[in-house]
Amino acid sequence: MRWYGLALDRLRALGRRKESYVGPWLPEPLLTAPDVAEDVELADSVSMAMLLVLETLQPIERAVFVLREVFDLDYDEIAEAVDKSPAAVRQIAYRARAHVAARRPRGTGSPAEHRAALQAFQRAVETGELQSLLDILAPDVVALSDGGGVKHALLRPIVGADNVARLLAVGWWKRDAERSVELVQINGGPGLLVRVNGEIDGVVAVRVENGYVTGAYHVRNPEKLSRIEQQTAMSR
Repeated sequence: MRWYGLALDRLRALGRRKESYVGPWLPEPLLTAPDVAEDVELADSVSMAMLLVLETLQPIERAVFVLREVFDLDYDEIAEAVDKSPAAVRQIAYRARAHVAARRPRGTGSPAEHRAALQAFQRAVETGELQSLLDILAPDVVALSDGGGVKHALLRPIVGADNVARLLAVGWWKRDAERSVELVQINGGPGLLVRVNGEIDGVVAVRVENGYVTGAYHVRNPEKLSRIEQQTAMSR
């Protein structure tokens, strides 16, 4: 279980780094194959929204949750790995499950709804036409943008359909440059790969729930885009 100790140290180091991070922090986006989206449970577990939920756990809670729920280790094995008693591990697992269940996104939407959302975003990015986008934005939609202090990005979340639409209208992307937008699968869900003047400028992962876009996660930090052109294999 030495690997677990190293992983926990890594989680703690990332936590300290995020405390000084400029603006919202988003997980690294992964380009995934269409078949990942067909496995609803897998797609939900690796979605940007779900990864953000896991990030709200304490490192020990996140580790116990992953070891139990993903790797299906028994409590005695986890207790040995984290140097706690099995009873303590059970309590940590219970808290982590309750935390995740309370914040887990619901109703990811059908493939047709995903396509409609992506097409609306694509039109908004390429032409500035916002009406079709407003039609599919949830009233409480949240937009997050991660530039890592290197690229221009939002310094705080933007909430509400009108605010998110206005954000696109005034130039979430550079209006004086040649843009191209490719529809892709990001972390098992709908996404956009945005190029500016031929170079990758960012990725937008879109969360669709019950036919409406409830989340838009825009990653521009170059450190998190180095592998975005290579498809990441996922299975369970």
